[in-house]
Amino acid sequence: VQLVESGGGLVQPGGSLKLSCEASGFTFSRWNMRWYRQAPGKERVFVAGISSVGGSTNYAESVKGRFTISRDNAKNTLYLQMNSLKAEDTAVYYCNVVRWNVEYWGKGTLVTVSS
Repeated sequence: VQLVESGGGLVQPGGSLKLSCEASGFTFSRWNMRWYRQAPGKERVFVAGISSVGGSTNYAESVKGRFTISRDNAKNTLYLQMNSLKAEDTAVYYCNVVRWNVEYWGKGTLVTVSS
């Protein structure tokens, strides 16, 4: 299993970014996927999740209405569209899959929200 995040960077408050996570080594379309984030000095926390075929999504309260999780099963890719970004969204963002009770993580992509 390999998960590779991309799309992070520096953005001003109020701006937008779209993160991607390319998955390989497993049948992507069969598994629910999640995004987590870890801010400096804090624990890693759940951001958003999506069902295997994309019909169901859920979000942390802190990002509801601003972030959108989606997936393209034909491309084995998970996305996170982030709008109205705030300084407190600064973190390393990770994609995650749990298969047969084993968790897999990518190396993360850094998002910095600053003026």
